Amino acid sequence: MLPRKESYGQYSLFLQREVAFDCYLPPNTGATPHLLLMNDGQDLEEMGFPSILEHLHNTSHPSLWVVAIHAGPQRLQEYGTAKHIDYQGRGCKAGLYTRFILRELLPFLESRYHQQFPDKTFAGFSMGGLSALDIVWNHPQQFHKAGVFSGSLWWRASNETPQQRIMHRQVKEGRFHPDLRFFFEAGTNDEAADRNINGVIDAVDDTEELVALLEEKGYEKGKHIHYTLVEGGKHDKATWAGVMPEFLDWVVRT
Repeated sequence: MLPRKESYGQYSLFLQREVAFDCYLPPNTGATPHLLLMNDGQDLEEMGFPSILEHLHNTSHPSLWVVAIHAGPQRLQEYGTAKHIDYQGRGCKAGLYTRFILRELLPFLESRYHQQFPDKTFAGFSMGGLSALDIVWNHPQQFHKAGVFSGSLWWRASNETPQQRIMHRQVKEGRFHPDLRFFFEAGTNDEAADRNINGVIDAVDDTEELVALLEEKGYEKGKHIHYTLVEGGKHDKATWAGVMPEFLDWVVRT
């Protein structure tokens, strides 16, 4: 049986708009709950997510709660990094989106379902992945794991040099939090650009260089970091759907 879905529209005082989101409820609400928030949640149905989640519930973990947050009309402004806009001024509402998540959405979920969620994951695709990672990195007291599918890790303060990448700088300057876990996915056909002409596309370079920075900070592959490089993988829903079972299994087992 497919997971039961409840859909909501919550007016956000921070974003000054109604935010739509779908809650996929687990069959066993008595077990220790895991909460997964997903950016760009409007795309999950097309990716076959309910069937993927049903299989997870039936085979390994019956108490994963998933909240699929639909992107709004100002996605390019609400997603991004909360403390830093990019060189074109995008992401100017990322701080407000973060406040919506922490001060409006999470309290609503805890009140509506009478649940505390000790284990929280935030994930997303492309810019939604950057947004999720930024929120997890800067709020380790709230979130335990981040999932980044084809993340927009090129996000930078200046277009002159890749050294201005904002998420990379945050990791380099940030603290080590031993409880944090990271899942990264990139596809070898995510894009065609290769700014340093090294034979590796920028999307893969950006991901692998961020992983290296995390390792320098003290995070370990296999323990804190899971990285999946999809040969032939594209920047599309089909590629992300193919990795989704692996990701959900990682969420409940890590």
